[in-house]
Amino acid sequence: MPLTLRAARVNKGWTQEQAGVKLGVTSDVISNWERYINYPDVIMLGKIEKEYGISYNELIFLPIKSD
Repeated sequence: MPLTLRAARVNKGWTQEQAGVKLGVTSDVISNWERYINYPDVIMLGKIEKEYGISYNELIFLPIKSD
């Protein structure tokens, strides 16, 4: 089942700060990714896959619209 970056992080039980430390970015960067303000680059996607334990194909990078 596809996950947003936020859902993948929450599933690991991490705060934005903890995820940032693991990925080498600030919690503000994590927040911006999760709010779709900007997106991780290709190199960072590899780190996300490794740290979050999820493949790129399982991640959603667009907001999920609810009706």
